[in-house]
Amino acid sequence: MKILYAGTLTENDTALHRLWALERLEHTVVPLAFAGFEAKNPVLRKVLFRLSVGPGVDRLNADVLRLAETERPDIFWGDKMLWIRPSTLKKLRAMGIATVSYMIDNPFGTRQDPGWRLYMKDIPFYDLHVVQRDKNISDYKARGARDVIKIQTAYEPTLNFPPPAEWSDKDCDREVSFIGTPYDDRAETLTRLWREAGFAVTVSGNERAWRRAFDAEAFAGIFRHGELYRNAYREAIWKSKINLSFLTHSNQDEFVHKSFEIAGSGGFLLAERSEGHMQRFVEDEEAVFFTGYEELVAKIRRYLPDEAARRRIAAAGRVRAERDGYYNDRQMQLILERVAATIPDVKAAAR
Repeated sequence: MKILYAGTLTENDTALHRLWALERLEHTVVPLAFAGFEAKNPVLRKVLFRLSVGPGVDRLNADVLRLAETERPDIFWGDKMLWIRPSTLKKLRAMGIATVSYMIDNPFGTRQDPGWRLYMKDIPFYDLHVVQRDKNISDYKARGARDVIKIQTAYEPTLNFPPPAEWSDKDCDREVSFIGTPYDDRAETLTRLWREAGFAVTVSGNERAWRRAFDAEAFAGIFRHGELYRNAYREAIWKSKINLSFLTHSNQDEFVHKSFEIAGSGGFLLAERSEGHMQRFVEDEEAVFFTGYEELVAKIRRYLPDEAARRRIAAAGRVRAERDGYYNDRQMQLILERVAATIPDVKAAAR
């Protein structure tokens, strides 16, 4: 199939990884990168993003339709594309092009991120919505969605793979490690692990965000390296004796993208307990889970000195992730199988 794929396609964005997977599945992908449509002035960019208005919105929708006319794809795929207009989706369908929205975030969550104005109007006009949460299926259908499929986030096999066979604790320079964002009460929890429990905690991520989240002493003692991507991200997982993974409760997460990246990279995963995590990993065999601070401390005390147990669980987690398709290629295939059933009807209606 030919797919017109619009998304944020920098080398550090997972939307690009999903594009790679579609290409590995031998589909023809026509990329449309979102970055070129944003305003250059940072203040104006924030305002226009929040309101979903401006010349960038006009140009993006015009370019989608222009490429659709010239390339005649079977599918238009928007990866968290918040600026597509309902009129554009109607025109694509009139051209016989099926439309897919892949949404990694939750427009119905309590976090109340900005920028959803146009997207919420789009919901009835996409042929298929791809979401990450059971709750979102009913949310989208209540808004008039034609079809909704739940697909888990996935690791990228060209970037997330295990360390060399001889890797051991002597190669690790991160004891208790977290790589990510300071949502919810993560900064408080990590500070307590460092200050009260006495663990050597290392956090990497956006420096400005973590500096605001930590007190000055905790930031100086915990934060290291800034944001990590691609090879640096995978190698930090390798170098971590314990890799923490927290749910984003304000986004109503059932599981975490990071958990699959850690497992895919052969890291020891200590994740917040949830039904979604427990459905995907056998507890204490393929991953270790915690609920609340006290259990988190207990699990760290149990596993930090036990390299053999960590290596055994990490290896089993990697096997499970590969066997059950927690990687991009398999998840993209599931989406394509679902939308493929829609394509004949869309093409027939356009005749």
